[in-house]
Amino acid sequence: MRTGFSTIRLSLICLAVMLVAASTGCMSPQKKTVPPIVELPRELKKTTQPAYTIEPPDILQIDLINAVPKQPYKLKTLDVLAIKVRETPPDNPILGLYPIEPDGRVNLGAFYGTIAVAGLSAEDAKKAVAKHLEKFLKVPEVEVTLAQTRGMQQVRGPHLVRPDGTISLGTYGGVWVVGLTLAEAKAKIEEHLSIAFETPEISLDVTGYNSKVYYLIYDGGGAGQSVLRLPVTGNETVLDAVSQAAGLQTVSDKRHIWVARPSEDHCHCQNLPVDWKAITECGDVRTNYQLMPGDRIFVNSYKATRIETVLNRVLGPVERAFGFTLLGTGLVRTLGNQSLNGNGNGFNNGVVQ
Repeated sequence: MRTGFSTIRLSLICLAVMLVAASTGCMSPQKKTVPPIVELPRELKKTTQPAYTIEPPDILQIDLINAVPKQPYKLKTLDVLAIKVRETPPDNPILGLYPIEPDGRVNLGAFYGTIAVAGLSAEDAKKAVAKHLEKFLKVPEVEVTLAQTRGMQQVRGPHLVRPDGTISLGTYGGVWVVGLTLAEAKAKIEEHLSIAFETPEISLDVTGYNSKVYYLIYDGGGAGQSVLRLPVTGNETVLDAVSQAAGLQTVSDKRHIWVARPSEDHCHCQNLPVDWKAITECGDVRTNYQLMPGDRIFVNSYKATRIETVLNRVLGPVERAFGFTLLGTGLVRTLGNQSLNGNGNGFNNGVVQ
């Protein structure tokens, strides 16, 4: 039985080794000729990234610099009025910014009360405030101007680029910005806001660079792969990327690391080999490439580790099955020998009838 089991186990090992050898031959994709290393951006010879194009899920910061509503403009709730009244009592002044509350009224304080101004023009609101204050002042001198519209509150602030490629400007609708540079997006947003404002002007910047990334992929030696998705800020190198993951893993093969760069050629891969030892131990920057959006840094594992993992996966269930079989056979033989060598006849366990 042992001889037969050993023969089967040896055959399974040979078969598994052949399968692993065949599969590991495809671990390194076919390589395409790449430009000489000296021409590629790398440490000490980096290049600037192309003009940033907006994509989901970037976050844009918008601020309204100039936004004068088109006339005639009627005051709305959440608008903010700048009100100044002269010759008021020192302990009850009226000076500052006063928001129009959801009920359409502006609150001048406990002493003066509230005034309904929603739906009025700024000039009509001035007259309404003056008429109301005649109850408290002899000849109130009132100044009322529109300090901020509620539209400015909705436009200002961070804006997430949605999956459909638009950003929301509140009641002013959405603007399609995907694929545009910051200058192009700024012009398009200002054009969209010109429906409600006179010559609007905004400042636009990106506060969340979420769409431009690179990937750091670790092979687990036959036990899967781990993938890290990291943002591109324009200055990362291979060494920077690996440092983000606290270095190489135990099963990582330092001799088999490369950068897979996206290419339009679907039949070949553009691979840039990385000399890890030269980068870390010698300070050689020739293969410490500057990373571009979409790059994949692949860190392969030791081939021996992959073979061992596959062998354990293939032979483990077989060895357990044969182990149980041998254990059962041995137990039956042991019990039979004990019965035959005892005081009994092997059938009554030594009990005298």
